[in-house]
Amino acid sequence: MNPSPTGNIPLRARRFQDAMARLPLVAILRGLTPEEAPAIGQALVDEGFVLIEVPLNSPRPFESIAALRAALPPEVVLGAGTVMTHDDVVCLRAAGGELVVSPHADTRLIAAAKAEGLLCLPGVATPTEAFAALAAGADALKLFPAEASAPAALKAWRAVLPREVAVLPVGGITPEAMALWRSAGASGFGLGSALYAPGRGVEQVRAQAQAFVRAWRA
Repeated sequence: MNPSPTGNIPLRARRFQDAMARLPLVAILRGLTPEEAPAIGQALVDEGFVLIEVPLNSPRPFESIAALRAALPPEVVLGAGTVMTHDDVVCLRAAGGELVVSPHADTRLIAAAKAEGLLCLPGVATPTEAFAALAAGADALKLFPAEASAPAALKAWRAVLPREVAVLPVGGITPEAMALWRSAGASGFGLGSALYAPGRGVEQVRAQAQAFVRAWRA
C-alpha cells in the first residue's frame, strides 16, 4: 500500500505503510525459537528491518512473537506466517502481532483478520486470486511461490492491478534476484531461508540482512 493522500486511514494501516516506505523487506523467521528471538530480531532492526514474520510452523511461535514485541521498538510491525485459522488470528493479536500472512488467498481468513483489526498479506498466485483477496480486504499481496512465477508474470499483473497495491514476491528470493523483480513492479519482498534458517547465528543473520539491504538500496 502507498500513503493515502487524505491521511484518513487506520493506525495499523498507517504503520504498515510507514514500514513499507522505510524498508519493504519482510524477514520470515521460520524455525525461530523464543529464546533466540530478541537477539535475532534486534540484529535485523539494527540493519533497518521493520517488518518481521514468524511462521506458525515454528517452535512456540506465539511466544516468539511476544518476545519480539517486548524487545523491539514499537515501529516494528510483527506478524505471523502460515496462518490458517481464525483461532490463529486471535492468538496472534493476543501475542502483540498485527500482520496476518498466509500462503493462500482464503477470503474467510482475510475477513477474520480484518474483523480482529489486523493487517492481512495473503498469498496469491493468479490475478483471479489477487482481485478476490483485495475485494475481501487484503492490505497487500504476497506473490507466492515466486519460484513458480516469473518477473514477466508480475509485469503483466501490474497492467491490471491498482497502482497503489503492494505486491511482494516470496519464495527463493536472493539479493541477486531482486533487481529483476523490482523492474517488473515488485513493491518489496518476503525473505526466507536466504536470510534466516534454524541454527544460523546472530552475526550470520546480520550479514545476510546487510546483503539484502544493500541489494534493495542499490
